[in-house]
Amino acid sequence: MSKNLIVILGPTASGKTGLAVRLALDLNTEIISADSRQVYRGMDIGTGKDLGDYRIDGRNIPCHLIDIVDPDYDFSMFEYQARFYRCFAEISSRGMIPILVGGTGLYLSAVLEEYRMDAVPENIELRESLKEKSIEELRQRLLALNPTLHNTTDLLDRSRILRALEIAEFPRNREAGSTGERPAIDPLVIGIHWDRESLRRRITLRLNERLAMGLIDEVKELNRSGISWERLHSLGLEYRYVALYLQRKMSCTEMVRTLTNRIFQFSKRQGTWFRRMERHGIKIFWVEGSDYESLEKLTRGILTA
Repeated sequence: MSKNLIVILGPTASGKTGLAVRLALDLNTEIISADSRQVYRGMDIGTGKDLGDYRIDGRNIPCHLIDIVDPDYDFSMFEYQARFYRCFAEISSRGMIPILVGGTGLYLSAVLEEYRMDAVPENIELRESLKEKSIEELRQRLLALNPTLHNTTDLLDRSRILRALEIAEFPRNREAGSTGERPAIDPLVIGIHWDRESLRRRITLRLNERLAMGLIDEVKELNRSGISWERLHSLGLEYRYVALYLQRKMSCTEMVRTLTNRIFQFSKRQGTWFRRMERHGIKIFWVEGSDYESLEKLTRGILTA
């Protein structure tokens, strides 16, 4: 048996978590999240943590890399990769094949395409030289250094732009830490596919459910706890548009309509990223919608081949 990691990926609202939990129960294993926002505490409804879904048939399925930092912490892809390696090694040491689940393409690629990254220290001199620059000037400087920037959220928040500039301008001939020893990973990658109209219906339904669960109150409480509107803007679509509504910059109807459209557009960008992964040599086995039987049959067939 060569496969030592199962990956379940797909666009937002595709039902990845539910399928992964059922598979984890059947294979007696644990889940590692690949979601760039579920790492944050207190961001439960807007990120779709659905923590209750990890309990099935009277058992709690452990899920790692959820609720590990506060929302004002600048969590990076470098840190995600390092933490993933530690989780992978620990779960594997107990004779299990971990299941990596998520839709954050950058995090998935960092693991599956084995991005090589250095730990870049804070550059006090650079930050001092940039403190009088406007956020637009900082954006232009970053794009000049990295015109193919993958993580566009770096352009939405001043602190993230500064950090991205530190990384982009870090001299590669200097001593730097690394994410540590890289385990040998041979993944089985499964993608969840829905046709566009079905996926749009699922996105609309899920947004309405989240609003009914108290999404607006969650964003309000985050701001009350000290998370700025600017920071909320950088924490994803749900937090960005609900924040605009709470600031009375758009009506509730406009917020819901715009948010639905933006989430659907985001799901299409996720699909583009997954196709890019395939072009980079990552083999993805696609299964339709909530067809758990096909997923389970495919997984067992490959693992026992």
